[in-house]
Amino acid sequence: MLALAVIALLIGGAYYLYRQNVAAPTQPHVDLTNEDIKRGWRELGFFCELDDQNKTWTLTGSRAGLLHFPDLLRGYIIDPANASDGALKHFDPYGSLEIMTWPEAGLDAHAMRGSLDDLDRLASLVETQLTVAEPGVRLRIREDYAPGSLYALLLDVRADGFDPAAADRERLGATSEREVPKKT
Repeated sequence: MLALAVIALLIGGAYYLYRQNVAAPTQPHVDLTNEDIKRGWRELGFFCELDDQNKTWTLTGSRAGLLHFPDLLRGYIIDPANASDGALKHFDPYGSLEIMTWPEAGLDAHAMRGSLDDLDRLASLVETQLTVAEPGVRLRIREDYAPGSLYALLLDVRADGFDPAAADRERLGATSEREVPKKT
């Protein structure tokens, strides 16, 4: 019985390493227009970027936009299809933001991962950090979520009205902000 458990772990580990090292970087669908991409970022509420050089997942948005991320995590958690280890879902217009169910919490070039309880803890950490965050602040989450991870999650808090599509400089051009209607 122990031999079967060891074999299962080796196969699972090999599959994980294969997915991490062989999977090609996600590219935008060729049929996506710039407007489709902008709409995708705006619906998500934030812009997401993986920086392999600095080993950082950066989420850029207004406080309200970044609070969509914990909602996204909790939506993933309550979906029964994501209950088993190895389950994963891609988000954002390019599909590069990957959330994965895995036995231990972690952040790497492949995904933000963890057990469903770990992912709920990540959602709570993000909410807690954003509670008092002011525009211009960059909040780093790694030690409280997955101290052994080489990658970190960085929340780049922008002013209310920030357009997450504007942060997609590589595909869409210069940064801009949408005007926020003033409350009277």
